[in-house]
Amino acid sequence: MMDKLAVMMGYLHIPQIHKLTFLWPLMLWLLLLVPVLVLFYLRLAARQRRAGLQLASLPAAAGAPVLAPRLSGLARHGPPFLLLLAITAMILAIARPQAMVVLPTRIDAVILAIDISGSMRATDVKPTRLAAAQNAAKIFINDQPSQVKVGLVSIAATASLAQSPTNKRDDIIAAIDRLQLQNGTALGSGLVIALATMLPDSGIDVEQLVFNRRPLARDFARQAAIDNFKPVPAGSNTSAAIVLVSDGESNTGPELLAAAKVAADRGVRVYTVGIGTRQGAVLSVDGWSMRVRLDEETLKKTADMTRGEYFRAANAADLKKVYKQLSARMAVGRGRTTELTSLLVALAALLATTVVMYSILRYNRVL
Repeated sequence: MMDKLAVMMGYLHIPQIHKLTFLWPLMLWLLLLVPVLVLFYLRLAARQRRAGLQLASLPAAAGAPVLAPRLSGLARHGPPFLLLLAITAMILAIARPQAMVVLPTRIDAVILAIDISGSMRATDVKPTRLAAAQNAAKIFINDQPSQVKVGLVSIAATASLAQSPTNKRDDIIAAIDRLQLQNGTALGSGLVIALATMLPDSGIDVEQLVFNRRPLARDFARQAAIDNFKPVPAGSNTSAAIVLVSDGESNTGPELLAAAKVAADRGVRVYTVGIGTRQGAVLSVDGWSMRVRLDEETLKKTADMTRGEYFRAANAADLKKVYKQLSARMAVGRGRTTELTSLLVALAALLATTVVMYSILRYNRVL
């Protein structure tokens, strides 16, 4: 139930308000008028009650005034209460309140980096780890708004861009269907390729990081971007994210945590999804048998370093639920200081109008 609620909250895009302050705080002293008005109303109501009792005690006589029917508490005190709220809202508006309003905004691009190494053929997640990852990835893609571009990086002994970021859902789903098991796992390379694809001008030296070599041809613009790069706070890039899907066992290429540092320095969040059970499964290949287990520790550190989040999927149903949660998690918030005066004025006007309309309909007069 809590998981479903979290997903729903992510899609509702409910704004959050923080750090309420006032530009003219001295005007808040006017709020002292509110209890004075309350006391004045109570005294007036008490006087009207006494007058009503005196009229009711008079003997009936021809021409004696006919008493109005007694109003319920809500009908009698409701309009004055609404008017008091309107006055309070106007006083707060005079003080010019402002607050940090955070409006959730969905990211612009996501890259799925999927492990297609031999260990992904394990059947502890049915039908296989890779097949379950493919099926769940399609659900994730279909859950994204049409304006969000999705790309795909396949990870084996090397990493390659299987589909550049696109908002054509058929293209990305077809690329997922084309994934085939291969030997080797270079998770660090996959993360670097995903970053370079998403942020081509962010000073990522792919040749150095992935192949440990210098480029054959010198690109002065690219070298300038590398030399002039300045790290940003982790998780500060709100327009892009990477989803890394793997069993966590990397055996070639750059270290995954080193690649995670590159992502963190560029503010890109990496959400990691661990597929498999902790006890793992036994694979038999060419007469050799080996047990492949889920390596959660590195995937957790990668997510923590980049201000992302780690998810574990022990079966196909869990994996589909994870992708649903990811869709909600990636609705990140951007905040700005906004003055709330107009909102309070509108609230005061609405309350006052409600009181006036009630009075006209009930008594055929304004107040």
